[in-house]
Amino acid sequence: MSDSPHPSAPDARLHALIEAAVRADGHPPFSDGSLAELATGARRLVWLGPAAALVSEREAEFVVHPDARRLGHGTAMLNELLTAAPGELLLWAHGAHPAARRLAATHGLEPVRELLRLRAEVPAERGEVAEAAARVEAGLAAGVVGEVLELNASAFAGHPEQGSLTHDQFDALAAEPWFDPADVLLLRSATEPATLLGFCWLKVDGTTGEFYVVAVDPSHQGEGVGRSLMAAGFARLAERGIREAILYVEADNTAALRLYREFGFHEDSIDIQYRWASEPDD
Repeated sequence: MSDSPHPSAPDARLHALIEAAVRADGHPPFSDGSLAELATGARRLVWLGPAAALVSEREAEFVVHPDARRLGHGTAMLNELLTAAPGELLLWAHGAHPAARRLAATHGLEPVRELLRLRAEVPAERGEVAEAAARVEAGLAAGVVGEVLELNASAFAGHPEQGSLTHDQFDALAAEPWFDPADVLLLRSATEPATLLGFCWLKVDGTTGEFYVVAVDPSHQGEGVGRSLMAAGFARLAERGIREAILYVEADNTAALRLYREFGFHEDSIDIQYRWASEPDD
């Protein structure tokens, strides 16, 4: 799962802050996952002046309103979060701005993960797209959501956010105005009973399409399932008149990066996750 654009904020003040940050920074300050967790009660919203944070037991993301930056509000919020942390805290810096890097360095935060945002043009025509798209079932019916979530959990078993997607969190995302069940593409086996091999979940909002989730059954990796889903995803975006695509991928996922670059994706920006741990008592 990834970032831009964000799910609807639960109150007007937070929504206005997110919109201002997107305009100033070019990307959302909070991940979709953290906003979905806020909607389901798994995270809480913390305000400190013009700064807001979404906080769970071990993770946090925060942003300062663009009009109030470089005035110490980011330092104050980070200090507040670290003081309240139970002993360890993971924090995302979306876009990895120099100010965020400096703040992390001054507070002894250790970078532990990098998430790349990739961008590509959506070709109006592509030779292999039509063949791949013909193998894919377009549209997520209500009765197969559980099947999709089960495959998602298996495909991302080692992923700390995506692999733990719950039905409630999925419902929160599906309630967003950008969600279209026709943008969830399913690839099933040709044998009976037809089993789900993978899915490609697209997210279209405005003029950009996002490969929101591309999941392949681990037992069918290396069989071209991911390539077929990517091709079908491009076909669907082209059908909708979308000419630019983005996706998010872990920087160390070499197999996925190789596939995505075959489809013309290149690095656009980077998110960094930092880890903070309190000093143990003597």
